[in-house]
Amino acid sequence: MLSLTNVSAGYGGAVVNRAVSLEVGDQEIVALIGRNGVGKSTLAKTIVGLQRAESGSIRFAGQEIARLDARERARLGIGYVPQGRGIFGAMTVEENLRMGQLIGGGSRPIDYAFELFPILKERRTQLGGTLSGGQQQMLSIGRVLCGEPKLLLLDEPSDGIQPNIVEQIGQICVRLKAERRLPILLIEQNLDLITSCADRCLVMQKGAITHQMVPKELLDPVVARSILAL
Repeated sequence: MLSLTNVSAGYGGAVVNRAVSLEVGDQEIVALIGRNGVGKSTLAKTIVGLQRAESGSIRFAGQEIARLDARERARLGIGYVPQGRGIFGAMTVEENLRMGQLIGGGSRPIDYAFELFPILKERRTQLGGTLSGGQQQMLSIGRVLCGEPKLLLLDEPSDGIQPNIVEQIGQICVRLKAERRLPILLIEQNLDLITSCADRCLVMQKGAITHQMVPKELLDPVVARSILAL
């Protein structure tokens, strides 16, 4: 579904990502892991079109997209949940979800988000900015899903979220894979979330993918400490 070949990107002439190659297959959850500051979020922005690729190829569903803008990539079906959630704080929960229907590659009834996250239905008239951090993360994910994505890219969804909601996000990822055959690229450092849902892990160090591992290897504290500085 998603394939990157020798993708490099950066800011102001400084290279952040160096010749990154990776693939996310159909109905696969791939975790991109690594310490803070190694370039994971820059790569996410490059994939969705918010950051320009300096070189390399980005293919989505068989189509080269490296020169398409972010809106065009969203229309093709790349759903992006950014780090920090990025909801519209001055809009209600329902209005946020309807924005997702307009931005994405398709349109799914907002009741689907309510089914996955029942608390959103209870808060449908509440302003997004007044929700708790965990509820805002649910809203951010639900909004993207209302656009009926063909690929879901989650950037640090556990950041600042209470453990029970992190667990729920992991369960939702597994459900989306099983029921919707939705491939997911999960950028994350939370070991519980990674091991609960990921099929495989790609390790990023100094802006490059250095190796691949299976999630259960992260249960070794020595391995986890060396990769994530835990």
